[in-house]
Amino acid sequence: MEPDPITAPIAVRIFEEYVSGKGLFAIAEGLTRDAIPSPSAYDRARNSHRSGEGWSKSAVRAILTNPRYTGLAVWGRQRRDEVLVDVEDVAAGHRTRMRWNDEEDWVRSPSVAHEPLIGPELFEAAQVRRVANGRTTIRRPRRTPRPYLLRGLLRCGLCDRRMQGSWNHEQSYYRCCYPTEYALPRRTQHPRTVYVREAKIVQPLDDWISGIFEPDRLEETCRALAEAQEPAPEARRSRGGRPTDARGL
Repeated sequence: MEPDPITAPIAVRIFEEYVSGKGLFAIAEGLTRDAIPSPSAYDRARNSHRSGEGWSKSAVRAILTNPRYTGLAVWGRQRRDEVLVDVEDVAAGHRTRMRWNDEEDWVRSPSVAHEPLIGPELFEAAQVRRVANGRTTIRRPRRTPRPYLLRGLLRCGLCDRRMQGSWNHEQSYYRCCYPTEYALPRRTQHPRTVYVREAKIVQPLDDWISGIFEPDRLEETCRALAEAQEPAPEARRSRGGRPTDARGL
């Protein structure tokens, strides 16, 4: 591993600003304001699923918790978990999800393995401040017993990010808090929080589903469903047995 001449000074800046007293969001705002590409914007090939529009608190936090910047080699920060696509339909298969391991389970090299960007004193000072702020662990998505019927299916119409379930006043809501997590260059285009009540969606959705499955529309609906399905793996293979895409290329 060798220091990247473009991004290495940014990592150093993040540690120095955090130790000096700046918060995660203030650091993210400063980096975005100075037109410094976020990790997902700098490396689009590995982050094509992200917008790369601005720095997020999670990106700053991930840098501050990574001991690799001190020159140590680190293994086991994340693991791959196979989770069911549909818990009620095992035949639907699994999808791979990356999960964070607890920091005490990470494996560190006993000595410096590559050129460090920061000294161990600066890294330790950042960790001391994290402890003082109560940020001793990496945040993970919390499991919830709430019955969110549309979990993972709703996207914000302003930023196209997946909306999160939120339980308020004994009812299910979905919200987008994009501006509270990301330092957006055009913050005024997105409210601080966008909320929608599940009950406002479910009844119209039920009515629409009932309509498209009426006897006189059933054939049309089935045809549309069939056309929307991914072709079977064998159907995507060319005559010579090589994979092909939907255009036959």
